[in-house]
Amino acid sequence: MAVARRTVIPVIIPQKLFDRVAARMEKNKRAPARHKAAEEMYLLTTKLFCGKCGGIMAGESGTSKTMRKYHYYKCGNAKRHKGCDKKAVKKDWIENLVVEQVWRVLFDDIAMDNLADSLIAYQNRKNVDLPLLQQQLAEAEKGIQNMLNAIQQGIFTASTKERLEELEDTKSHLEISILQNQIKQQSFTKDEILFWLYQFRELDIANMEQRQRLIDIFVNAVFVYDDRIVFTFNYKDGSKTVSLSDIQSSDLDRCSPPKSALTLSFCGLFFCL
Repeated sequence: MAVARRTVIPVIIPQKLFDRVAARMEKNKRAPARHKAAEEMYLLTTKLFCGKCGGIMAGESGTSKTMRKYHYYKCGNAKRHKGCDKKAVKKDWIENLVVEQVWRVLFDDIAMDNLADSLIAYQNRKNVDLPLLQQQLAEAEKGIQNMLNAIQQGIFTASTKERLEELEDTKSHLEISILQNQIKQQSFTKDEILFWLYQFRELDIANMEQRQRLIDIFVNAVFVYDDRIVFTFNYKDGSKTVSLSDIQSSDLDRCSPPKSALTLSFCGLFFCL
């Protein structure tokens, strides 16, 4: 009886390359964490800076002789003794202050109205990046197809594999960039923008996750000096200086909506979404 001959199909992509791609995809799924499990959340990570030297202030903790744990932000240059003598600031104190300033802006109706107008103007600007990105994507896809055709014809070298990886990586990044640009192109009415902005007034700022969301969206950077704190928000001219002598600890602990609106300059502003 004739024995059926089994055709062996050669593996086009080596297992190691396949594993590397799979590992990279898995890595992309996981965003970098701001804190490890069971550790304190430092809400101002990457946003708090030393007013004296401009260095970033990172979250740290320490334990006293009574075993009480303290959390604070400290200038990296001061910690490493690189010419800065900025003292550390208490974590809860500075985070409460930042949240309160954002909260004040959110409850300023005039500020929100001007912000919505500026967002309308910003979204109507012509997107010049999208056509270029789409052209680059088409070129990357064409290059990938050429590489696959070469592999099917039995041409597979180290340089072929490296070039294929580069093209696939480029395609992945371009697809993400195009999606981001298309999202920016989406148009909203002023009422829709105001509705979105007013939703932040409903956040529970006692909840750490929601406090983090508030800071991530509205705060660009905070500079801490010995006598003042400068806040820069995520819109043009969205800057405010607060003197430490004017800060009352009771206000920081309460963090409730202000009784009176805070007036800021919003001329020519744009919101960074």
